Amino acid sequence: MSDHPEGPLAGVRVVEVRAIGPGPFGATILSDLGAEVVLVDRPETVRAGHSPADDVNVLARGRRSVGVDLKSPDGVATLLRLVERADVLVEGFRPGVMERLGAGPDECLARNPRLVYARVTGWGQDGPWAAAAGHDINYIALSGTLWPIGRGGEAPVPPLNYVGDFGGGGMLVAVGVIAALFERERSGRGQVVDAAMVDGAGMINAFLYGMREIGWWSEQRGQNVIDTGAPFYEVYETADGRWVSVGAIEPKFYRNLLDRLGLDLDPEAQNDRGAWPATKKRFAEVFRTRTRDEWAALFEGVDACFAPVLSPWEAPEHPHHRARGAFTDAFGLVQPSPAPRFGRTPARIAGPPPRAGQHTDEILGKWGLDADEIARLRSAGAIA
Repeated sequence: MSDHPEGPLAGVRVVEVRAIGPGPFGATILSDLGAEVVLVDRPETVRAGHSPADDVNVLARGRRSVGVDLKSPDGVATLLRLVERADVLVEGFRPGVMERLGAGPDECLARNPRLVYARVTGWGQDGPWAAAAGHDINYIALSGTLWPIGRGGEAPVPPLNYVGDFGGGGMLVAVGVIAALFERERSGRGQVVDAAMVDGAGMINAFLYGMREIGWWSEQRGQNVIDTGAPFYEVYETADGRWVSVGAIEPKFYRNLLDRLGLDLDPEAQNDRGAWPATKKRFAEVFRTRTRDEWAALFEGVDACFAPVLSPWEAPEHPHHRARGAFTDAFGLVQPSPAPRFGRTPARIAGPPPRAGQHTDEILGKWGLDADEIARLRSAGAIA
């Protein structure tokens, strides 16, 4: 066995046209899984020079960068040359932009019928809102996914940009690419993957439709088991102003929770919704009597579905994460390790974020352009 086994997507070549949010996250997943990802940067980004922020852009890790002017016919021709040797193209522009540039699916698939052309947008490639501006909060709002998140009597709480950008966008486009690559093994043909954040956010919300239908989900926010309505599925403040989480849904875990809290409450009344406000008040009073870490020590080894609420900067130091190597120090920055894990073909961080245009000559030469062509393109301003 090699000392450096390749990831499960080893040999897959990906061209990523630089964008923000979901596209980079999806391409990071592909890179971590072993794909060679080439990032197409704009010449003005190359000319802007190095920024300290570039060195810590985790969502650009593992790439190599070429500077290509997609507003230039020669630049578009260069992108199409890369496409000829690629397995995947990932782009995150608004609908129609790549077509206007001359590098839409028709042009790319004509050059390479095996190409997986992955597009990630907010609203999708069609529909009345397709061309509208938006951000994560808007996509999850329209999908129905923002509405249930929040406490009773309060406004919905935006969950950062986890649901639209990353879960419903980047993760979905990565899954779509992998599925299309798998299907290509049977058909020999590529296809377009249309990943819309509004669709992905709706998928994440799917479980609520069945629960509502059978009466297991109230339409009143903050009145349900997992939306902070139940006292046994909540976060509580501790004596030191920190927080702990409990999720003791199952009766046996709820009994253990009551035992550790020292509360003489009837465990059989766990799902008495009328008693929930009073029980939650009792829980809150007890949790304020100890610090977060004191509670963590008290619950250690107890099946009560308990965990301290850690900041993103504390999490890497937790013994569980340290034992599993869930975080790593790569290019001088602590960050999440690749996931999921594989028995034979481990995922890995391929390298640090590139400087814009850092690998232009190297990649163009490796992907089929000779030195004279590269020199001509540089002279014409099509590459940087």
